Amino acid sequence: MIAIVQEPIDVNALLRSVQDEAVGAIVLFLGTVRNNDDDGAVSELYLESYVEMAQEALKKIDQEATQRWNLKKFAAVHRVGNLKVGEIIVAIAVASGHRKEAFEACRFAIDKLKKTAPIWKKEISGSSARWVEGVMLEDNQDGNV
Repeated sequence: MIAIVQEPIDVNALLRSVQDEAVGAIVLFLGTVRNNDDDGAVSELYLESYVEMAQEALKKIDQEATQRWNLKKFAAVHRVGNLKVGEIIVAIAVASGHRKEAFEACRFAIDKLKKTAPIWKKEISGSSARWVEGVMLEDNQDGNV
């Protein structure tokens, strides 16, 4: 399951998509809208994306993580549109035979997503709004992010 969606993320469906009898560990990461940033209060976020390119970035992350950590299954869903405090922005689930690989792959996936996927975020606070500068960098030669 790889998707960019406008509707709320169904975490249970995401988890079901990575379940398998050969799996010994599933790690789930949920990124949520918090009520603050470095500059003060945040009441909501607006996210937009170049959907086709973002989905391709997620597929590449899936392929690389699956190969590096011998994952059994991988799923990632990212929301776009207006999101309120507490709502899920991104969900990543990885399934492997062992917990160490699952944790490492999940951390790699969210870090790589934030650096490579064309997804932009505007923080809204009362009557003000500002686009948050992202980090759109390709990883270095050895595949680390």
